[in-house]
Amino acid sequence: MTNAYTQRHQDHQAQAQTHTANLERLLATANQLYRDRSVVVSLFDRPVTNSNVRRIAQAYQRAQQLSDVGLQHALQVLDALNASDIKNSQVDIGRLAQRLSEGTDAQQVLTDAQAQAGIGSDGATDVVLYGFGRIGRILTRLMLEDSGLSRGLNLRAIVVRKSQANDLVKRVSLLERDSVHGWFDGTVIADEDNQAIIANGQYIQVIYADDPSQIDYTQYGINNALVIDNTGKWRDPDGLAKHLQSQGVAKVLLTAPSKGDMKNVVFAVNDNDITADDKLISAASCTTNAITPALKVLHDEYGVQAGHVETIHSYTNDQNLVDNYHKAERRGRAAAMNMVITETGAAKAVAKALPALKGKLTGNSIRVPTPNVSLAVLNVTFDRAPADAETLNNFMRQVATSSEWSAQIDYTDSPDAVSTDYISAKETSIFDAKATIVSGNQAHLYLWYDNEMGYSAQVLRVAQKMAGVTTPKLV
Repeated sequence: MTNAYTQRHQDHQAQAQTHTANLERLLATANQLYRDRSVVVSLFDRPVTNSNVRRIAQAYQRAQQLSDVGLQHALQVLDALNASDIKNSQVDIGRLAQRLSEGTDAQQVLTDAQAQAGIGSDGATDVVLYGFGRIGRILTRLMLEDSGLSRGLNLRAIVVRKSQANDLVKRVSLLERDSVHGWFDGTVIADEDNQAIIANGQYIQVIYADDPSQIDYTQYGINNALVIDNTGKWRDPDGLAKHLQSQGVAKVLLTAPSKGDMKNVVFAVNDNDITADDKLISAASCTTNAITPALKVLHDEYGVQAGHVETIHSYTNDQNLVDNYHKAERRGRAAAMNMVITETGAAKAVAKALPALKGKLTGNSIRVPTPNVSLAVLNVTFDRAPADAETLNNFMRQVATSSEWSAQIDYTDSPDAVSTDYISAKETSIFDAKATIVSGNQAHLYLWYDNEMGYSAQVLRVAQKMAGVTTPKLV
């Protein structure tokens, strides 16, 4: 006779088998859509295409924490998508499934989403990465994830300074394996005969140069390119304009805060300021991108009267591993041994993207002995006080599940959340609800952010906007 414990065990086992079978069907259909029609499927901003069953299960578990969407609802949307003629698009079946509760069927949901989606331009824009350090290699990984799309950013070349005889092999090795983000998802080959990298079958020319003015990109078949300068060497308009003197370059995007008169863009906050005539744009800093979206929604809801931003930031390559001379104060002390107080321009930089907060924020930073993932602590005084911490948390939870902000702001209420949980997170920040403190019109808020991956994802969103190749996204 089967006792109650055995029966529960068998019931859960049967449920798990059914759940796994549904996830396998979801994965197979999504991959077929990608191969046949260049459709990239996601589930509440977590990738389904080219993923695996375990990762999709994790994405679904997260979706249940944010919404009451069931897996069967998502499968209904996926089946309708498979039966449609939609192509060259990104489709979030989780967010579309939320609309089913409104009484519409899956096909009608897709039709409505198509009508609302913006349409990108045909073809792709050539991209050159000037520099191949931490951000350059992560940008490469992100662009190659979407290389199956016939629209978007087409990585054609990287530009570096040659350092040694086996330079190419070394750079391929660093792209292939990463101490923080793990192995490259695919294959990477060094083509030494042609000085190129073959990554997931895509040919990427490696150009050795010490200065942009030395390069004629057209000889490599590169035209009207967008150069993403991730060296940080030139941060003012005059310096960056050197790229525009190169044959084959149309526009330049800087992956650092700019100096001088140049637009600093935080995607989803002020990317509408980008015009077709803009040749030079800055994507600001990782911290600016982490805090500005959250400050924007908080200001719109409660009114930010004043605030202080303290960033607990992982050490970066500009610090010393052991005590040695450094032109900046304190950064010469051993990065892996010390907490290092240093300055940050992120608080002031917020005003360039969000003028309503000009003069209202101060900021400081503490570099800590971790290689990646940082934490921004916002101490904010509001005009209109939230009732309590739960009210503010519920508001941020709704923001994180909205199609408008989900790519920038995520939400967690885990009692055990720590920094390594957010390695490789593509959202610019993750709001930690458990740490929220509200006292009257004063609030203390905590935002985790992967200062490498999250920032790089924002850079690519700005790059797509500059190039006019944003792929239609159905959400």
